[in-house]
Amino acid sequence: MPAPNSTRRQKVLDRLALLNAEAVAGGGPARAARQHQAGKNTARERIDMLLDTGTFVEMDRLVTHRCTDFGMEHQKIPGDGVVTGYGQVHGRTVFVFAQDFTVFGGSLSGAFAEKICKVMDLATKTGAPVIGLNDSGGARIQEGVVSLAGYADIFTRNTLASGVIPQISLILGPCAGGAVYSPAITDFIVMAQHTSFMFITGPDVIKTVTHEEVSQEDLGGAMRHAATSGVAHWACDDEKQAIATVRELITFIPQNNLEKAPVRATQDPVDRRDAKLATMVPDDPSKPYDIKDVIRAIVDDAGLFEVHEHFAKNIVVGFARLGSESVGIVANQPAFLAGCLDIDASTKAGRFVRFCDAFNIPIITFVDVPGFLPGVSQEYGGIIRHGAKLLYAYAEATVPKLTVITRKAYGGAFDVMGSKHVRADLNFAWPTAEIAVMGPEGAVNIVYKSELQKAADPVAAAKEYAEKYRDTFANPFKAAELGYIDEVLLPEDTRPRLIQGLRMLAGKRQSNPPRKHGNIPL
Repeated sequence: MPAPNSTRRQKVLDRLALLNAEAVAGGGPARAARQHQAGKNTARERIDMLLDTGTFVEMDRLVTHRCTDFGMEHQKIPGDGVVTGYGQVHGRTVFVFAQDFTVFGGSLSGAFAEKICKVMDLATKTGAPVIGLNDSGGARIQEGVVSLAGYADIFTRNTLASGVIPQISLILGPCAGGAVYSPAITDFIVMAQHTSFMFITGPDVIKTVTHEEVSQEDLGGAMRHAATSGVAHWACDDEKQAIATVRELITFIPQNNLEKAPVRATQDPVDRRDAKLATMVPDDPSKPYDIKDVIRAIVDDAGLFEVHEHFAKNIVVGFARLGSESVGIVANQPAFLAGCLDIDASTKAGRFVRFCDAFNIPIITFVDVPGFLPGVSQEYGGIIRHGAKLLYAYAEATVPKLTVITRKAYGGAFDVMGSKHVRADLNFAWPTAEIAVMGPEGAVNIVYKSELQKAADPVAAAKEYAEKYRDTFANPFKAAELGYIDEVLLPEDTRPRLIQGLRMLAGKRQSNPPRKHGNIPL
């Protein structure tokens, strides 16, 4: 004879099985098929691609919305359009939420927001990264101000978690209106081309208000944000590549601000000397070269994981490893705008330096900069304010900072790019380095002005004085005499010396004056 409660228990189990099945089904097979036809995966498929196999633990699977207006009380699906939980990436815990476009268009309700806030709170408490997979039609109109409040709750958590745990946003569908501001506060944004879009107001609204016609792709597509606005850090070919990019990114960064990044073993010898470095910088100081070739010749296994590749190409930022340790790379790129610093480059590098500093990642700077980019548009655009962001970031950073001047380091740009005077720990210069207030061609017109006016052949005299200026000032030796450069280094010795420096600085202790927070010139 069955136990008295066996029937009740079976009913509960049957109901649980039904609810679980409804939650997993989301919006149903037809809507899932539409996702696939659009070149997109479902929320659960994306989580399976992101996390190590079998590690996902779902939370709040049975949560539903509480809206009773517009007939919504009869439209409830367990999970309410977002899948949340935690799992592992390369064996390390991460928290995740994936918006489900098959359920109410992935629109955000009060309950939806509470689910996201719960995993963000847990991520902050436990010190683990949080990864958001965004694919949403925006606020759920039927819930009115409740959905707007939900967004604000998420924004607040993004802000409080900033610099405490890494926050990564995958944009895998539409992300419009107020919804864009949560990803904007996070550390990194990854988009998939042709299927993901970000904008405050869409093409239809823009056409109505300003009479401008623009497509979704041109207004807020992945490459537009990766190359023009700088909002996106990566524009990937598809969702698979976007998710693989996040998995790779996780290998370079720590779990939280109290830990160091994971170490990855390498067979690349610590004392490797690459003879090719000796000839990478051209003899002609006006001739460009690719700084990425220099970086790859120095770091472990020629591995540079570039960030913001398509934006502000005159500066290169990204992650690499030196002696198995994760490092952040900041480098002027002579192949674009001669490596000048401009508004976009300053903002791009300043943000990256601050991320590295927040998460205990040493910063390696390669300098070849003739100065800040001149021009009316730069001045009107606020190059003074934006350039100060990069200066502020370097001066504030307390992680190990090592700088290598490969060629030009002129004017205020010398100070900004990881100089000894903004608290860099080790500063090296190659013999090709030119460190001065300005380049020889400009300096001779000031220093030797009277001599040039008296010269029979001003052009020949200018060349002669330029060479004299270069021999006297535009070289690394005066800076080395003053202790601003710790060592004039043969290029082929750069890798072993940087690794030695990193190991010496492993126990570095430095802090800033007590304060609520600084006031970076935003």
